[in-house]
Amino acid sequence: MGHVTWSRSRRGARTGIVVGAALALLLPTPVPATAEPGATTLELDEVSVVEVFLNDREQLDQLVELGGDIAQLDPDGEHGFVAQAVIGPFDLDTYNDAGFTFGDVVYTESDAQERVEEREAAIEELRAESGVGTFSSPESGSDSDDLRILRADYFESRNGSFLSVEVGSSFGQDGSFQLTVERDAGPGTEIGDGGTQTLNPFVDVGVYMYHRGQAPVQERPDRIRVTSPHGGTTVAEVDEWLPDPDRPGDPLPYTDFLNAYMTPGELYERIHQIADEYPDIAEVIELPHLTNGYRRHAQAILGVEVNGRNADRGVIVESLAYGHEGGNDLVVDLLDPGEPGSELSVGVEGDEIAVSLATDGGGAITTTAAEVVEAVNAGAGDLVRAFTFRGNAGDGVVRAEQVRASDFLNAPDEVSREPAPVYALRIGATRDGSKTGVLGYAQEHAREWQTPLVTIETAERLVRNYGIHDTTTELVDELDIFLMPSFNPDGANYSFYDVPMHRKNMTNYCDTDGARDQWAVERGAQWGVDNNRNYGAYTLWDGYAGASFNCTSTTFAGPEELGPLSQPENQNLVWLVDTHDNIDFSMNIHSSGDYFMWSPGAYVAQGRVPTPRPSAMEEAYFWESSASILTAIKEHRGTVVTPARTGPIIDVLYSAAGNSGDHLWYENGVFAWNFELGQAGFQPPWEEAHAQGMEYANGLYTMLEVALEYQNDRYRPRSSVSPRPGEHSGPVEVAFETNEPAEIHYTLDGSRPDFDSPKLELTGVRGELETLLIEETTTVHWFVVDIAGNTEGGYDPDGNARNHRRGTWTITD
Repeated sequence: MGHVTWSRSRRGARTGIVVGAALALLLPTPVPATAEPGATTLELDEVSVVEVFLNDREQLDQLVELGGDIAQLDPDGEHGFVAQAVIGPFDLDTYNDAGFTFGDVVYTESDAQERVEEREAAIEELRAESGVGTFSSPESGSDSDDLRILRADYFESRNGSFLSVEVGSSFGQDGSFQLTVERDAGPGTEIGDGGTQTLNPFVDVGVYMYHRGQAPVQERPDRIRVTSPHGGTTVAEVDEWLPDPDRPGDPLPYTDFLNAYMTPGELYERIHQIADEYPDIAEVIELPHLTNGYRRHAQAILGVEVNGRNADRGVIVESLAYGHEGGNDLVVDLLDPGEPGSELSVGVEGDEIAVSLATDGGGAITTTAAEVVEAVNAGAGDLVRAFTFRGNAGDGVVRAEQVRASDFLNAPDEVSREPAPVYALRIGATRDGSKTGVLGYAQEHAREWQTPLVTIETAERLVRNYGIHDTTTELVDELDIFLMPSFNPDGANYSFYDVPMHRKNMTNYCDTDGARDQWAVERGAQWGVDNNRNYGAYTLWDGYAGASFNCTSTTFAGPEELGPLSQPENQNLVWLVDTHDNIDFSMNIHSSGDYFMWSPGAYVAQGRVPTPRPSAMEEAYFWESSASILTAIKEHRGTVVTPARTGPIIDVLYSAAGNSGDHLWYENGVFAWNFELGQAGFQPPWEEAHAQGMEYANGLYTMLEVALEYQNDRYRPRSSVSPRPGEHSGPVEVAFETNEPAEIHYTLDGSRPDFDSPKLELTGVRGELETLLIEETTTVHWFVVDIAGNTEGGYDPDGNARNHRRGTWTITD
């Protein structure tokens, strides 16, 4: 297998992409299904997570294009996938008309009520205990297949031992076929003694990426042989993925500060408590942009039923004031005058809008819904606006009825309905921007209740082990740490108290001729913007895939006319990183699925044109750092984030235009990772949520160690070449290796290399470092620079010294 190198790029904006894939996995234990496995018609009474069987990448793209809210994605057969998608009754016609094949319903919105009850019970227990009211593809001209083994990883998990293999084939784009992997049974055994497994092609938007597969093994293999039906074969050694540590480690004295799911108000209260208790090393930052608030305009819905029956006589009257500002006090009364020949009229007295309906000569009501709308807008337009049901012509005759308007919000009064501040906790002994900054932020998506737990557990570990645990003390002394536990408090409150599956913020951009009525929400439609599609790099506006301009889509990027970064939540994150430009590392914490991802994360669907990939140095740094972080996650209870779920998001999943990781990576030069916690849903039972918070806090804590190592790195990298300089009888391919991730800049014309000189790059998706083909006598001049800016031999590329590396390959034939 090839050795990939990497080095530090000078800080600044990057020209590539990252995906914040906002994925989510749900409970693996099936609940009673409303679709038989294999059904082509789905029936649902509530928002649910449903298996969708996809024949190929084209169907997956179709699902994404429809705004599919994909919770989990797994290969299924040679080209197919099985997705777990969030679907509600409001979406049924769209999904059924698309012709998908459905499987089990694995999770329903009703299941979230159990989590709420579990949380309330835990709070009551804590209150009782404390006695207080709150708690603290390569080219080939040969007929034989050219195979390249990209990864061969052995790993152990709670579910057994596995071998994961990824192989590139020169025939991969030309047809569909499997590769065969033969394994030995350990050192000293023959290849084949450990059995075989097959690899299927990974094709994305019609583009062949590589073959991949994972299989259980009885013994740890030492070597594998991969064979193609087109005649190619190759052999490689097997690597250890996330090996168990061979040292006792440095255990933290104090851990486990998690007791129950927390609302945004409780999360913010917690970080204020930490700052108050530890003022020397912690402070709270109030971000400058208030959210729109946990609030809605009140609506009186007349005539039409929740399922849309009697749509032609439906009238929606919406208050101009928000519900808590008086909208909830409004009453709309459609009155039968009880006499013939009456004319339509509207009167307003206090909070009551009285609509006296027109009648014919026999006293029968003749007023249509459209006529009511026109009259109410004319007679009460300073209080409300009226519209027909989803753009219906409104030619149905209305009936007498009285309805009190409501904003349909259920949170207790102590949850403010006003525009909300968003807070971050800053931890560090020196908080003046001179130290390397690290950012962890959670709950971009409202329904991901367990993600804030990671930030809270990490914060508590840092402050409560400071001064008594050497590693923690060094982290707090030497880093500038920013933790944002609830990025989207409005949406999170709405998820806790109203609609558990709600993903977005709460700002309603739907028009009156669309799904603006509350009955759409009752049937599973979502109002609001997907904050993780509203950033400013590689966006839907730029033509990248994985977001929507449909106001009820779960990937709604925001109104097209407003452009990117229209939402205050997004503006807050951008402000934080722009203001504190010492932030070099970030972790966006999502759920679910046990994924670990980074750039690139978006592409233009036509031709699968991705945003620029990281350099060889950066890619290797992502992989090397990830191994440390994921090993720490594994240490808690054996959870393995598999190789297949680790890597650039467009390789692991799909495109997500306009996500936060992209923005931080390309606009701010931040090494931006994305966690996707656990495989037990957005709101798993508390025991599972607690375990996820603990294990991923291990990972976030270790990312701090990665950042500290980056800051303290003063070691110069070293390089080697093969074959060595000297006489050679024919053309040679010179391969470079380094002892750590680094970039290699070189010249072939005898000039002194600098940062503007060419550098060696990766050969393709999960590829090897490119080599230099020497066909005639050539002197190569090169230098190596690592991620921290250290150069081999102390060479200064911007100076005049010539102490760089050089070698001459003399070709004798």
